[in-house]
Amino acid sequence: MIDLRHVSKTFRKKEELVDAVRDISLTIAQKEIVAVIGPSGCGKSTLLNMIAGLYTPSSGSIAYKGAQVSDVNTDVGYMTQKDNLLPWRTVRDNIAFPLELAGVAKSERAERADQVIKHVGLDGFAHRYPHELSGGMRKRACLARMLLYGAETALLDEPFAALDAQLKLAMHDLLLKLATETGQTVVLVTHDLMEAVTLADRVVVCTRRPAMVALEQRIELKRPRDVLNVRFTNAFKELYDTLWERLRVEYHEERV
Repeated sequence: MIDLRHVSKTFRKKEELVDAVRDISLTIAQKEIVAVIGPSGCGKSTLLNMIAGLYTPSSGSIAYKGAQVSDVNTDVGYMTQKDNLLPWRTVRDNIAFPLELAGVAKSERAERADQVIKHVGLDGFAHRYPHELSGGMRKRACLARMLLYGAETALLDEPFAALDAQLKLAMHDLLLKLATETGQTVVLVTHDLMEAVTLADRVVVCTRRPAMVALEQRIELKRPRDVLNVRFTNAFKELYDTLWERLRVEYHEERV
């Protein structure tokens, strides 16, 4: 589905060159959930931006379904840490916004939005505005908008970082159910190792900046996953410990 070959990205800040990503090669299969984890500011978000076609690699290549990514990749949906809901629009109108941009008739937009609103458990909130929603509801609205857009790949950049532990669990459960139902490919950037192991088929550990692949670990935990109880299994603990042993090296080096 996604193929990165020797991808690097360098930014110029005034007179200084900043290496954000260096020589990353990574292949992501259709319907796979891949979590990318590493120290803050190491270049993980830059990687997502290049897959989305928002940044051009300084070197190397990115292919999506065999075609070179050279412009904005409209086949992917992008969910950022901030929910980016439009405050003057209702939940229904926020969710239906991609259809409006596509020129879909108002009646059809409303009907299709209502279907996905029910799907993510926001029944009864279609006419509410973002400021009237809890944090978890706002995240559900963002997921609903991505579903309605119909993207076959979801790029998620720390989407649940601001939520409390209970809401995170609920959103993890919802994300896994929706990914199974829609067959989406998911690339998730996170700082939360527990989240990465809970959700992913594979976890990619990045080094401190510039981001390079330090470790790729298959997550051989059966699906469907119970997002709460899977964390208390021996298999989960072993995977977590293996990843943390490599990841903590990067945090240690940051502090030195």
